[in-house]
Amino acid sequence: VQLVESGGGSVRAGGSLRLSCVASGYSYCLGWFRQIPGKEREGVGGVAGDGRTFYADSVKGRFTVSQDKDKTLYLQMNDLQETDTATYFCAASRKPPIICGRGTPGNFAYWGRGTQVTVS
Repeated sequence: VQLVESGGGSVRAGGSLRLSCVASGYSYCLGWFRQIPGKEREGVGGVAGDGRTFYADSVKGRFTVSQDKDKTLYLQMNDLQETDTATYFCAASRKPPIICGRGTPGNFAYWGRGTQVTVS
């Protein structure tokens, strides 16, 4: 599985960004995660092969995950806050959807290199 993220950047608080992840190879889940230096990686949102989605409570109502027919995964981020500043990673899992759909980073074995999002 190969994953390539794009779309990060700097934005003012209240603004929007859309991240993209081009995925190749099969997987049962694709998701977005983020990490701040010195902190653990956390799940942001994702989709499982059975259609279920997962979102972190902190982004519900502001972020939306979607996937097109070519398996490109998107993360639309609206009303960005300074606390959303992080490196965002796209990840894939071959674990069953009932497991990877929980959005736990440890269930994802394939990772992109990340894209930085800075909100000021």
